[in-house]
Amino acid sequence: MNFERIKEKLNILADAAKYDVSCSSSGSKRANKNKGLGDSSGMGICHSYTEDGRCVSLLKILLTNHCIFDCAYCVTRKSNDIKRAAFKVQEVVDLTIAFYRRNYIEGLFLSSGIFKDADTTMERLVQVAKKLREEENFNGYIHLKSIPGASDELMREAGLYADRLSVNIEIPSEKGLKLLAPDKKREDFIKPMEKVKNEIIQYKAEKKLIKSTPIYAPAGQSTQMIIGASGETDAEIMYTSAYYYKQFNMKRVYYSGYIPISYDTRLPSIGTEVPMLRENRLYQTDWLLRFYGFDIRELLNKEYPNLDSDIDPKLSWALRNLHHFPIDINKADKVMLARIPGVGMKSVYKIIQARRFRKLNWEHLKAIGIAMNRSKYFMVCDSNQFERKDRTAAQIKSLILQHSNSKYQKTYNQQLNLFSSIETPIAV
Repeated sequence: MNFERIKEKLNILADAAKYDVSCSSSGSKRANKNKGLGDSSGMGICHSYTEDGRCVSLLKILLTNHCIFDCAYCVTRKSNDIKRAAFKVQEVVDLTIAFYRRNYIEGLFLSSGIFKDADTTMERLVQVAKKLREEENFNGYIHLKSIPGASDELMREAGLYADRLSVNIEIPSEKGLKLLAPDKKREDFIKPMEKVKNEIIQYKAEKKLIKSTPIYAPAGQSTQMIIGASGETDAEIMYTSAYYYKQFNMKRVYYSGYIPISYDTRLPSIGTEVPMLRENRLYQTDWLLRFYGFDIRELLNKEYPNLDSDIDPKLSWALRNLHHFPIDINKADKVMLARIPGVGMKSVYKIIQARRFRKLNWEHLKAIGIAMNRSKYFMVCDSNQFERKDRTAAQIKSLILQHSNSKYQKTYNQQLNLFSSIETPIAV
């Protein structure tokens, strides 16, 4: 083995993989067996954190950065003048085991540019996972990036060896995809997603009847979209996410702010990176959809196509819907408690448990850990110490912002300028 060449490949293909953020995963329960290597039970992967605060990581690389497509937003597009490299299947297997034995990693995230065709590329990704499982007896976490257009047979085999599968839809809207990646078709992304969803359902049903049925993609599937490259509003982005969550049982949708890498007139100019604040607001909205019972139409619609930059999405909704408030903390059900700004789901469950024994007042709520600087304007409790006043949404917002400390506060003005420029549709 030429170690210098392997090192060079690793530098090239690890750097090329950094643009994919959809490798932070958890939920797999692949336990160690037959005295093998690794154990993915209860672990989050790729600098994610376990419940006890432990950070875990994985080897995150591309199989190759050669690609037959010329997507304007992609650093590995065929027209880009960059160093190219490709790993052999056995080289990826050896690297994974070597890094694992040295305690550098606890799993593998493997993606690839598309060389020759989708099936050829997907077949090699599957070979890596198969060799790790069957020849190396590796029971650590494996996340494979599914290749759009790959056959059903390869997708089925991939799920038998990988813990999680993902297909990146890349651009939120079909019009954006046609503009920036005209060689790609939306249906090529949909087909493998549908296959994985159906296989997960089928294997779960069979396992109830036959205990020896193998597990299939136990950590489910995820996807990623690039934001800010093709001018979509936040509403367009989040409606797309809501569709994929519902239609394909996605575990996660990831949002990756576009980093300008070329002077293509179809794309934002170099130096106009998507503000991190925008990514943050999209993830907050995603959380409200998945865990707080919100419908996407409540948060974003024709009247409100973009998220506020200075306040979080739940507070924004509450200020637009003051007729729902104040909420009686001692009487409201779980759904309404979860809609109070500053009250997280853990606090909701604590409130429900605590009020079984007594009525709660402000001191109790502070002890539970509620963010009182926001929540106090939207709820009442067993106390006469707080004077309720009829305030407008603008007055409440002003009071909250006066007493808020955000890590993004110093960059609001700069990011708002970038944000407004990114929201403008890009002329062809």
